[in-house]
Amino acid sequence: MPNLASIAALIGDPSRAAMLQALLPGEALTAGELARIAGIGAAAASAQLKALAEAGLIAVHAQGRHRYHRLAGDEIAAALETLIALPQASPRKASPRKAWPHGEAFRQGRLCWHHLAGRLGVALHERLTRDGWIEAAPGGWALTGHGLARCNALGVDLAAARRAPRFACDCMDWSERRPHLAGGLGREVTGLLLRRRWLTRIEPSSTDTLQRRRLTCTPEGARALRAEFGISL
Repeated sequence: MPNLASIAALIGDPSRAAMLQALLPGEALTAGELARIAGIGAAAASAQLKALAEAGLIAVHAQGRHRYHRLAGDEIAAALETLIALPQASPRKASPRKAWPHGEAFRQGRLCWHHLAGRLGVALHERLTRDGWIEAAPGGWALTGHGLARCNALGVDLAAARRAPRFACDCMDWSERRPHLAGGLGREVTGLLLRRRWLTRIEPSSTDTLQRRRLTCTPEGARALRAEFGISL
């Protein structure tokens, strides 16, 4: 499978892997920002980004003097998150899983592309399925009548969600090893939580690829998540 081998080789390069991980929060970044994150020079970054774009892993948007880079789509983000979740390969006998190394705050809530991940993301997925908002459908999930009414009441932009390549699907969560909600519905629900400031972005250093993705729940958000979704922090 030549295509699989070439994609794996691209992702396996440390500089390109750092750039791709930096794009997981869904932001579009310039070549200069990505070069600093990867710890390489401008010329090297340009070559690496060209290779990623030619492989269809990132999309490039030119605006004025700047060129902005982002992941090419939900399926790329989901594949990267799944790869990150894989255990470290070892020839020795498997040992018990080590403690989460990146801190409980990062594990609690973060962005995976444009959707909610971490414990909050997994809890949201569980409540939507358990309480009958969504039901299994070919290729993912579909809204039930109850889910349609609840989303409309909350103000979720379902028209925008349906324009996504996939309306609702699973993405295996890196830290929890259980799925959180991806696709257009996952994106629009997460966008609603951020617009209402039930969740807020952490402002990290520009080179911290993990903390760029971190979210925190506000006191109002904790009350709203409990009232609207039955999620207790």
